[in-house]
Amino acid sequence: MAARAVVLWRHGRTAYNAAARLQGHSDIPLDDVGAWQVAEAAQHIAQRHTPARIVSSDLGRAVATARALGELADVPVDVDPRLRERGFGTWEGLTAAEIEERWPDAYAVWRQGKDPQRAGAETRAEVAERMVEAVSEHAAALDDGGTLVVVSHGAAITLGLVALLGLDPAAWRGLGGLHNAHWSLLRASHRDVGPAWYVEAHNHGPAVAVDDWNAGVPADAMPSSTADAMRT
Repeated sequence: MAARAVVLWRHGRTAYNAAARLQGHSDIPLDDVGAWQVAEAAQHIAQRHTPARIVSSDLGRAVATARALGELADVPVDVDPRLRERGFGTWEGLTAAEIEERWPDAYAVWRQGKDPQRAGAETRAEVAERMVEAVSEHAAALDDGGTLVVVSHGAAITLGLVALLGLDPAAWRGLGGLHNAHWSLLRASHRDVGPAWYVEAHNHGPAVAVDDWNAGVPADAMPSSTADAMRT
């Protein structure tokens, strides 16, 4: 038997996220806001989805995110390097403005949704292929029909999710990215046609406004009328 559901969960915020710098394979830890985001989100996931297995990227920000949930749910965390973020090569650690200044032609190609050639960088298709391979393998190995939680990264999750839905990750751009410590929920389709999975929820997270979430402001610190409105 395989998993009946897969939660694709992005790690919490890091200093690079806060500064809008490309992270890629750079092993940047969670910052204080990221640790708070993970603690808040882990409570929601543990209560709503009861994970049977948790598998994480091998990068520290993902492992720390996964362990927060693992401790709550009393589920060990397995690590799989195939779930790590897309490699951006020499662009890692830079902002968009810095990339545009140094590589204007390649940046223009990137902004057009294409894959410019650069040292150490992965294509969208390469990332999607390893993500689909890893998610499919771990989902198939779950022997109780439970929920698999996969902890990964923004670009990697988006590309993997598109490919899991049977779409072309190199060309299709109809899916928005995840906020830090937010997740997507896939359900097994059990149909004879179409992809093996369908999306039940995307970019889901605790009921906190995005600006407050990015600033580390919990819902219970807001005026009660505002917090109540966001929970409905």
